[in-house]
Amino acid sequence: AKLSKMERTWFDGAERTRELETWIDELDQTLPPLKNFVLPSGGLCAAHLHVARAVCRRAERSVHELVRVGSVEPEVGFYMNRLSDYLFMAARSAAQENGHPEILWQKVQSARPVASES
Repeated sequence: AKLSKMERTWFDGAERTRELETWIDELDQTLPPLKNFVLPSGGLCAAHLHVARAVCRRAERSVHELVRVGSVEPEVGFYMNRLSDYLFMAARSAAQENGHPEILWQKVQSARPVASES
């Protein structure tokens, strides 16, 4: 990438990442601790935040290749990771604030065939 383009798109990734981590910590203090995986749920606002998180994760995977070839700073990858974590926490918070329960993932018990006695 041209230096002029990189300068135009540069941002203080370390500072922005720290800012996201602060917001994540603040949200975390208002939410019950997670003991299971949470399925995307929690009402319209939370659903939109879960979609944004999925899009962010997809972008994060693309950014890793750009970091690998040196097109963007490594801090961009760290920022994208923390942004998707923030969106997850924001979705949980929105569900809680709107009175929607979180749906916990439950492992499906597979039915095993029973051997018949002959």
